Amino acid sequence: MSVTWVAAAAADPPRVAYAVGREVGGSVARNRLRRRLRAIVAELAPGLAPGAYLVGAGPDAVRRTHDDLRGLLQDALAEASGSGRP
Repeated sequence: MSVTWVAAAAADPPRVAYAVGREVGGSVARNRLRRRLRAIVAELAPGLAPGAYLVGAGPDAVRRTHDDLRGLLQDALAEASGSGRP
């Protein structure tokens, strides 16, 4: 799990894009993982700093539980934005 963040003006809402490559699996697996990540980001959205986020996930992410993915994504978001856990 990786997150890249570019800060924006405080009035701008956070924008999130997802990079899920073909090494994750077929289109069904990639789209399912993207949907799972979007649901987790929606849960964490109130704590996100304004800016643009790029969330990248590798093949290991497919086998993770929701709670594992959430924890990994929280940590990656906090590290990328230089803040505490969102």
